Amino acid sequence: MARVDDCLFCKIVAKEIPATVVRETDTTLAFRDINPQAPTHVLVIPKAHHPTAAALADEDPGLAADVLCEARNVAADEGIEDAGYRVVFNTGPGAGQTVFHVHAHVLGGRDLRWPPG
Repeated sequence: MARVDDCLFCKIVAKEIPATVVRETDTTLAFRDINPQAPTHVLVIPKAHHPTAAALADEDPGLAADVLCEARNVAADEGIEDAGYRVVFNTGPGAGQTVFHVHAHVLGGRDLRWPPG
């Protein structure tokens, strides 16, 4: 599995940094965000390092699908699937991406306004 030594999320995948893991598959890891923006705020990441959603889509569309499927599974496990939830990929610094290991934010458990900000 590709890894970048100074990547925070690669270190979480390697269990070098603790996280509150809620789901794990062979290809993905889902854990609670340390700065939640909603009652449910879980990050779903591929275990292999890809810096952005665009890079992941280009380099491994099957893995991109795994991330999206796991986002849905997180919503089901967290009990927010029927009420509604949001899946957000911030891609690039202008969109607010601060960790350059692609990650999907699964947000729910409250009304989510539009536009998001």
